[in-house]
Amino acid sequence: MSGVMRAMVLRRPRTPLVLEQRPSPEPGPGELRLRVEACGVCRTDLHVVDGELEHPRLPIVPGHEIVGRVDAIGAGVTGFSSGERVGVPWLGHTCGCCAYCESGRENLCDDPLFTGYTRDGGYATHVIADASYCFPLPEDGDAAALAPLLCAGLIGWRSLKMTGEARAIGVYGFGAAAHIVAQVARAQGRRIFAFVRPGDEAARIFALSLGAVWAGGSDEAPPEQLDAAIIFAPVGALVPRALAAVKKGGVVVCGGIHMSDIPSFPYSLLWEERRLVSVANLTRDDAREFLALAPAVGVDTHVVRYPLAEANRALGDLRDGRLQGAAVLVP
Repeated sequence: MSGVMRAMVLRRPRTPLVLEQRPSPEPGPGELRLRVEACGVCRTDLHVVDGELEHPRLPIVPGHEIVGRVDAIGAGVTGFSSGERVGVPWLGHTCGCCAYCESGRENLCDDPLFTGYTRDGGYATHVIADASYCFPLPEDGDAAALAPLLCAGLIGWRSLKMTGEARAIGVYGFGAAAHIVAQVARAQGRRIFAFVRPGDEAARIFALSLGAVWAGGSDEAPPEQLDAAIIFAPVGALVPRALAAVKKGGVVVCGGIHMSDIPSFPYSLLWEERRLVSVANLTRDDAREFLALAPAVGVDTHVVRYPLAEANRALGDLRDGRLQGAAVLVP
């Protein structure tokens, strides 16, 4: 062991994280140890902490939007150097041998590991990561600004790709993922219609500032029919509303890992070849594509920084909708 690390640890769901000191772990074969520069606070972390995602490996260090510097290199690892900046996303390991992995759909792997859920994540000063699931990041620039790209950006990108050639896209829930998606979509010449919590004027103004052509409450109808919609808010009641807002042949993409129950709705909302699909996790190809695209189109993340020890406050601000953009822990 080499030194001591600090980590915010979830011991039981629906209880506050606890700050602990631990011996710094050594990387095993195929692994890297990273000194964490920044870690984004994602809604998925909130689902883990609040017990909405079952069967986390407890105790667990949450966090899967990790920007760090290589601190130690395990046996057999090539292509990385000490001090190099890398990113670690939600998908932390796949089996490589199931039917999904062998067909290029590793996001659906039968035996995966997820960062901050089934292996320790980045709410810490150090983290161990599978080197095959680490991605080089720009050496300069603000680590906190890069962190949201590792999940909000990646899931947003995969969701956007699932809308195909849609030009008018509704986005329900204008948080961390949506504020990145809006910038990418605008760069591609698409139009974003933002749906925010009813009465949340700050979120409405924020969406318009990022290029949305319209922003209103999630209980409102858009001013025109949409080609597609993406739902980031974990609210099942938004599904029939989004289906009602899209044109014939349109698609509604559910971009979250957890959602409240979807209420019953008339078949007429789905008829005329509308589609309802979900996004699950990500692939490494998604990461390579998006991490190359983000600087090319000039994605500018809006972040609120918190010290590591204030992770519970960051989660509370996210839970209560007090954030515009993304929360990021900076050890």
